[in-house]
Amino acid sequence: MKAVHSLFFCLLVATPLLAQPTVKPSPRQLAWQPLETTAFLHFTVNTYTDKEWGDGTESPAIFNPTKLDARQWIKTLKEAGFKMAIITAKHHDGFCLWPSKMTDHSVKSSPWKNGKGDVVKEVADACREFGLKFGVYLSPWDRHEPRYGTASYNDYYKSQLRELLTNYGPVSEVWFDGAKGENAKDMTYDFDGYWAIVRELQPNAVMFSDAGPDVRWVGNEAGNAGETCWSTIDTTGLAPGKADSKYLNRGDPAGRQWIPAETDVSIRPGWFYHPAEDAKVRSGANLVNLYYQSVGRNSLLLLNVPPNREGLFSEPDIASLKAFRSILDETFKNNLIAKQPKLTDGKLATFTTLAANQPLVLELNGEQTVDRIAIQENIATGQRVAAGKVEYWNGSDWQPLQTFTTVGYKRLMRFPAVKATRLRLSFTNTNGPVQLAEVGAYKASAREEK
Repeated sequence: MKAVHSLFFCLLVATPLLAQPTVKPSPRQLAWQPLETTAFLHFTVNTYTDKEWGDGTESPAIFNPTKLDARQWIKTLKEAGFKMAIITAKHHDGFCLWPSKMTDHSVKSSPWKNGKGDVVKEVADACREFGLKFGVYLSPWDRHEPRYGTASYNDYYKSQLRELLTNYGPVSEVWFDGAKGENAKDMTYDFDGYWAIVRELQPNAVMFSDAGPDVRWVGNEAGNAGETCWSTIDTTGLAPGKADSKYLNRGDPAGRQWIPAETDVSIRPGWFYHPAEDAKVRSGANLVNLYYQSVGRNSLLLLNVPPNREGLFSEPDIASLKAFRSILDETFKNNLIAKQPKLTDGKLATFTTLAANQPLVLELNGEQTVDRIAIQENIATGQRVAAGKVEYWNGSDWQPLQTFTTVGYKRLMRFPAVKATRLRLSFTNTNGPVQLAEVGAYKASAREEK
């Protein structure tokens, strides 16, 4: 199978792409992609049982985050450059972090705030205060609700979805999965019905599942988007819980649906807080590496940061998030390319159009030491780059520096440092004229992973 994949890749790079009708993002997708880094907040009874998956028999009495401070979570994320937070309003155990009218298995039956609390509201309010977008995850699988496994459960689920989408202000992402378990029986999820409710109540929200409809899974939970990563796929035969992870990881240059990849990964080994993992939190440098492997490969990084049993972010997590942002700021604060009106203004809507194999020479601000390059397409009109190369001028001739495949929203390249006065960029395989929107050359922070 690996040989087949290698052959496919070689053919893709070596032969021009067949002209395809251009597939473009919707306005909601176009607003989502530049967020770059967003956060997952996994929090429920599992936080207190030390489990990853609850079984639905947990007593609400164990949920008592006596110091819960959603403002601390969101302020920390804001300072680390995150643009959205998604709360696990209900996980597979069925416990609801808001006082749902559909069940007593929720915060209203817990000792926290004497049953008067609402975690979802506190997160939504904090997001508004600090300027982050707000999202929700509502697990279709429910190991507590007796109606689960019957047709009537879809009505139950839709009612809960309506509660979340009408009582907490604007929702920017709704996260679905296709998880099922031992009590599934003949359960068939009405995803078309779920999605229709989102479109009705929160028309600007993107919806995530394995294969969309707006945002797709990247195919793993290790933080790795494909080196080749198209925003387009063909959804035929795909559904939540039914997907080819390798296909989702790389996308499809001939895909007829624009459904970009979201790279979900946790800052800890698990998704929920476990005291034993306090010494296993990813370092800031490790998170930066994830940024290159996700945002730098035409994806978006969805990083899980789980609150602890007190209802706070733990100090190791906060320290790593601060280091993550500090390292990125150090690396990308100075673009070493001499100012170019359409290519260094930070705007995807201004661009230079290049044909395949039309070289673009980029003057640096004198001789510079460079080991990072960023390039971006104007994705509003689609994704066109299939392969390209960068060269550098060593004072007497052009030397190869790096080859790459897809660009899309952003391609970040890392390589051993070179000294140069100019770079040359060429797109060697495209499916049409390339609208090059941004270029940057940088010297990495010494604190990045080597």
